[in-house]
Amino acid sequence: MDVYVDKPFCTGCQHCKDVCPVGTYEMRSRADASKVNADSAPEEAKWKGAVNGQVKDKWSKINDGHKHFAVENDGTSGGISAAVNGSSCILCQACLIECEGECIRITDDSGNKYKSVYK
Repeated sequence: MDVYVDKPFCTGCQHCKDVCPVGTYEMRSRADASKVNADSAPEEAKWKGAVNGQVKDKWSKINDGHKHFAVENDGTSGGISAAVNGSSCILCQACLIECEGECIRITDDSGNKYKSVYK
């Protein structure tokens, strides 16, 4: 199983971390690209310091209690997600449904590809 987060699309909502039953995701500081890019994301999906403009426009106006796009995580939101334990994924798909930024990508062992689509 290969799991990664398309970093420019991550809002920092922390839903992936909260719903994952096997601890695939960890929230990291947006200030430390080396730790954020610790998953298997391809070059174009790595954190380079900029959020996707359409995602930022959509989520920066929403007041739902999350600290969207905050540099650091406060234990409830903020920071950026990294699928540092991607091999632990059991393909329950909870993260795919809950991801606000629609930034989670999973390829199963048969080569089937899955992309998050926010509910």
